[in-house]
Amino acid sequence: MARAAGLLAALAALLAAAAAAGGDAGPSKIAVVGAGIGGSAVTHFLQQHFGPRVQIDVFEKGTVGGRLATISVNKQHYESGAASFHSLSLHMQDFVKLLGLKHRREVVGRSAIFGGENFVLEETDWYLLNLFRLWWHYGISFLRLQMWVEEVMEKFMRIYKYQAHGYAFSGVEELLYSLGESSFINMTQRSVAESLLHVGVTQRFIDDIVSAVLRASYGQSAAMPAFAGAMALAGAQGILWSVEGGNKLVCSSLLKLTKANVIHATVTSVTLQHTEGKPLYQVKYENEAGSSFDFYDIVVLATPLHLDNSSTIVFEGFDPPIEVMQDPFQPTVISLVHGYLNSSYFGFSDPKLFPFASILTTDFPTFFCALDNICPVNISTNFRRKQPQEAAVWRVQSPKPLLRSQLKTLFRSYYSVQTAEWQAHPLHGSRTTLPRFALHDQLFHLNALEWAASSVEVMAVAAKNVALLAYNRWYQDLDKIDQKDLMHKVKTEL
Repeated sequence: MARAAGLLAALAALLAAAAAAGGDAGPSKIAVVGAGIGGSAVTHFLQQHFGPRVQIDVFEKGTVGGRLATISVNKQHYESGAASFHSLSLHMQDFVKLLGLKHRREVVGRSAIFGGENFVLEETDWYLLNLFRLWWHYGISFLRLQMWVEEVMEKFMRIYKYQAHGYAFSGVEELLYSLGESSFINMTQRSVAESLLHVGVTQRFIDDIVSAVLRASYGQSAAMPAFAGAMALAGAQGILWSVEGGNKLVCSSLLKLTKANVIHATVTSVTLQHTEGKPLYQVKYENEAGSSFDFYDIVVLATPLHLDNSSTIVFEGFDPPIEVMQDPFQPTVISLVHGYLNSSYFGFSDPKLFPFASILTTDFPTFFCALDNICPVNISTNFRRKQPQEAAVWRVQSPKPLLRSQLKTLFRSYYSVQTAEWQAHPLHGSRTTLPRFALHDQLFHLNALEWAASSVEVMAVAAKNVALLAYNRWYQDLDKIDQKDLMHKVKTEL
């Protein structure tokens, strides 16, 4: 009898603690579909908010890391996905510190922009000379561009303060409006070129410089929406960094830290079972062992939903039904070529005189977007970049797989070619409306934010938003969702 009384007292204490925490026990099981940066980051943030006792199953049909990946060439690993991050990528910086990872040592190299017949811009080793050349060719267009990008980034950086105070947004439009009001919404419908011309940037500068950066970042042109373009142009400025050992280590290390249960399988459907009190979702999946399913309180989709028919997840039992739009993505092919560059194609008959480690291209008809003499993910203290006359590993970014004739155009000879084909980014500007993070009460689509801008840090921001949205919805803290005038609210909370 005494033992029963003790158990009842303990149960009462637990119930009281749950009530004090928000009136409900936390979720018991959460499903995350996708183990790229979005999936691994949201797993970390969900555990951060709901506590270590929640079980999180992470489904991944490919390899952990998603579009953060490497390819092995001659027993060395090289980045085949996202190669670097900006110094303002605050979530990624926090992950690296938290996980005890290190920044990769930078190996400096010069860049140039190729216009088809000659270089329209060549970087030198002298910063002031580079500025003078920009001014000489384009006037103050580069300053106007920088001011425009800085204004966008200053507003976008507000998201970190909002998230630190626990605020979340149920749709992409609500998130953008909280940061830049109608100007950010308009920037998702207005082109980069139109926006830059409006602030006094010349058409020549857009054609020569801006288009080259956008081709290298998105494989798209200055006709793409201004908001995504501004984020890409911000990423081309300032200090860039990467992770020693490979950027994908952030994903695998986050999942290891959270002790998430990684299930290598393809999710085929999500079915709403009931909505009494809290919803319950059935997730069906397939792997080598066959078909199976499990039930979850919260489901986060951290993967593009509609790359092709084979990857579409079926949603059942929802009223109104969840519509999956067949939105197009921009294909990108990364080719790692181990060989000798054909410098004469770029106007250098003597390979020893070729000074560039990175080449961007303008919008002239060409078969590649960017070309880089890349370094491995592990750089020793005595490492040096290969000289232009030596065989090196070159990363070629192109919209389609390179033909043999195209490889012979770029390289005098080569030992090997290895490729990674990505559905890398949404085709920005192809949607007339912005998608929502919340598909149902506790069913979320993290990658919705890709349709505003697409980068590793943007996915980390989306992960934090979805984790906060799930948490605030679970405990019915509606004052933390889709609030207006957040700058004023955050100031009053300080």
